[in-house]
Amino acid sequence: MTHTDLVPRPRLSVPAAAPAFVFTQATALDAAPGTEDTARWLRSTLGAVAGLQLPPPAGEGSPDGGVVVLRTDESVECRLGPEGYVLESAARRITVTGGSPAGVFHGAQTLRQLLGPAACRRANTGPPEGGWRVRALYVEDAPRFPWRGYMLDVARHFMPKDGVLRTLDLLAAHKLNVLHLHLTDDQGWRVEIRHRPRLTEVGATRARTRVGHGGRSGRGEPPMWDERAHGGRYTQEDLREIVAYAAERHITVVPEIDVPGHSQAAIAAHPELGNTDAVDTGSLQVWTDWGVSPHVLAPSDTVLRFYEGVLEEVLEIFPSRFVHLGGDECPKDQWRASAAAQARIREAGLEEVPADGPGTARGVPEEALQSWFVQHFARWLAARGRRLIGWDEILSGGLAEGAAVSSWRGYAGGIAAARAGHDVVMCPEQHVYLDHRQDAGADEPVPVGYVRTLHDVYRFEPVPPELAGTGHERHVLGAQANMWTECTESQQRVDYQTFPRLAAFAEVVWSRLPPPEERDFADFERRMERAHYARLDAMGVDYRPPQGPHPWQRRPGIAGRPVEGAPPAV
Repeated sequence: MTHTDLVPRPRLSVPAAAPAFVFTQATALDAAPGTEDTARWLRSTLGAVAGLQLPPPAGEGSPDGGVVVLRTDESVECRLGPEGYVLESAARRITVTGGSPAGVFHGAQTLRQLLGPAACRRANTGPPEGGWRVRALYVEDAPRFPWRGYMLDVARHFMPKDGVLRTLDLLAAHKLNVLHLHLTDDQGWRVEIRHRPRLTEVGATRARTRVGHGGRSGRGEPPMWDERAHGGRYTQEDLREIVAYAAERHITVVPEIDVPGHSQAAIAAHPELGNTDAVDTGSLQVWTDWGVSPHVLAPSDTVLRFYEGVLEEVLEIFPSRFVHLGGDECPKDQWRASAAAQARIREAGLEEVPADGPGTARGVPEEALQSWFVQHFARWLAARGRRLIGWDEILSGGLAEGAAVSSWRGYAGGIAAARAGHDVVMCPEQHVYLDHRQDAGADEPVPVGYVRTLHDVYRFEPVPPELAGTGHERHVLGAQANMWTECTESQQRVDYQTFPRLAAFAEVVWSRLPPPEERDFADFERRMERAHYARLDAMGVDYRPPQGPHPWQRRPGIAGRPVEGAPPAV
């Protein structure tokens, strides 16, 4: 492995004409105040894999085994930003200087990569050939975007806590810094709310699960079912542990509580949350199918107070500035049929309020009612020092000041939001939905959505031409790759869909790459083949091989939902 095999690719990496640094039992770790998290991480990872103690230096000067120095420096922050770092390696000293503690941690991740794939294991299997060494070099690096995210849907298929912690380690290894946890949906409610225990007592378990996407109406396909109950929930202590584990890795966990649609699990637990004057909510169960449930929250004061109480507990668990409230795919049929919802429209003066979001009809009062619902919680969160973020449907009917948008239906919502002065996270379905298939071949398991290859993801550009070079570009906080789990029932399946494409995505949002048509994908492939696939192997990731799925990764006979005619990657 060479210094050029780093993923994501650093801004600058220059070898030096000097002997390599070799780790020994006498190597010390000199951690300045503010770098303690990184020091603990280095001692735990290198201690486990290389049997190194890395004690503090005993005195002045360089110990016999050399020293690793961790520092923060305002000059690095001024030049490279808070997450930037400089790594300098020489025969007796490795120095990692960050613009902040986060920058130091990113530099330590680079240091682990430089030690070779064996450093990515969890136990000592013996040193690599030549020992644990880092060649002499100078690395200068900083991220392009402050929001480098990955969304994990734990509502459709629950992932136990240890799997989420493992996910955080994988994000940290790729210098990603946001984990968006999709905690509630029609098919399951995963977060413990202590004053509303039925949300998990009832809402965390569904009776059975649709297998794949077969059996849709009009296709004449018989449905396939896994008749086992599926469920799971995180206690508040579980989630606090996840948040703390993430914080040690300088990752922010953004919770998502989906409203007012995608709420059947909540309504099954508390029927009074639904549109009781339009439909029978008393017999409703947690949804067992995929897609968009027609059962949505009622726009009532009872529902507003209920979710304020839910969010009070959520805010106590998650310190993140942003709180995601979904706001997507909310069918309006029940509101049209509900006398109470129509009375709310008249009371709020929404009869003629125009919708101004992309793809919405002008003057539809039910669209304005959704906006009224979302704006209520945007103001509620703002009063508590937080900011609402939601899917781009929240643009319909107007968006509250300070709210941000996750642009998933292509770029249009993000462009409109940025031009209106709202911050945006770009996550267009056509480009970075990792549940979508990676190849058009017949062996691809449960083929969903567009074909999005590793090459396609590497050519994803978070800033569309309509915003590039304008004053609105600053509103693009970054981008996020989304992993929806309808067809990924296990950690192994999530691994397959996520990797290696997440490595390409990580380079897109970290490195300052040229325009998509000029990007050197061949170089990225070489780095993957020379080193990064071996790192993923060492970390136990069951990724999709470049030549196609292993036999055990295929799912013959399970229908997907492929979409033809995918738009170009750029």
